[in-house]
Amino acid sequence: MGHRPILLAALFLAGCGGQGGVPELVWGTRGVQDGELVRPRAIAIGPDDRLYIVDWTARIQSFDRNGKHLGITWTTPDFRNGRPSGLSVDPQGNVIVSDSHYHCVRVYSSAGKLLQTIGGSPGTEPGQLGYVSDAVRDADGNFYVSEFVQNNRISKFDPHGAFIKCWGEPGDGPRQFARIRAMTIGPDKSLYVADSCNHRIQVYTLDGEFVRAFGTPGDGLGELSYPYDVACTTGSTPYLYVVEFGNCRVQKFTLDGVSQDVWGSPGRTPGKLSSPWGLAVDSRGRVHVADTENDRVQRIDF
Repeated sequence: MGHRPILLAALFLAGCGGQGGVPELVWGTRGVQDGELVRPRAIAIGPDDRLYIVDWTARIQSFDRNGKHLGITWTTPDFRNGRPSGLSVDPQGNVIVSDSHYHCVRVYSSAGKLLQTIGGSPGTEPGQLGYVSDAVRDADGNFYVSEFVQNNRISKFDPHGAFIKCWGEPGDGPRQFARIRAMTIGPDKSLYVADSCNHRIQVYTLDGEFVRAFGTPGDGLGELSYPYDVACTTGSTPYLYVVEFGNCRVQKFTLDGVSQDVWGSPGRTPGKLSSPWGLAVDSRGRVHVADTENDRVQRIDF
């Protein structure tokens, strides 16, 4: 297919599971108009199942869970230096944008109104930010901000943006990182970190204490190749989903790191992925994958 426009919005009746599973829903058309996508970089979902996607054009767009554009599109104040690469939604439904090349985190309402900015002055001192890859917010309103390039660390800020603490340094040991790509807070109130170039997931308390790590380089069950995003389900048996940029797949883990299944493989047809960057899980436990180089989103249930 290359980069030809893709008009896919058909609901498939077959189930998922395993590398050959059929997606429930595939949607996306390459373009720069509202509702179209150009290499989606990050995806997040709110408590109302509203999806937010930032793509290579620096637009943040709002969709329903079936891919219908909701008439809301905005951009960050400037994107000449580069585009945002991280998105999340806080418990109040506000959209947290990692404005990577501008060394800050911007918080927007669901309608795209700027509410708060944290950072903006680049540096390596505690409280300063370098390349911001992702940011998430806990139930108390605290922010957790991950960085790489200048700083390989996670910083914690209070609800007003005041610095609390940071942890991390370059390396492959506990509390060391090699290009954090994304984070999520699980239902167990642990912070799950996609330590992408170490091909693993690290788990921390919200105070920065190391809990465990899992994943080794490879393409087998339980192995990882450049994990780029993470998301959790809730419910009686929660799971952690990891999208792998290198293996072009999604892998399902228990919260203690036991692999349950994988979905996807390299390619262009539905059920195949090309360099996926992001994923989000809706209230029904379905996984929405930002299929980056295919300029589309695939929804799976496994």
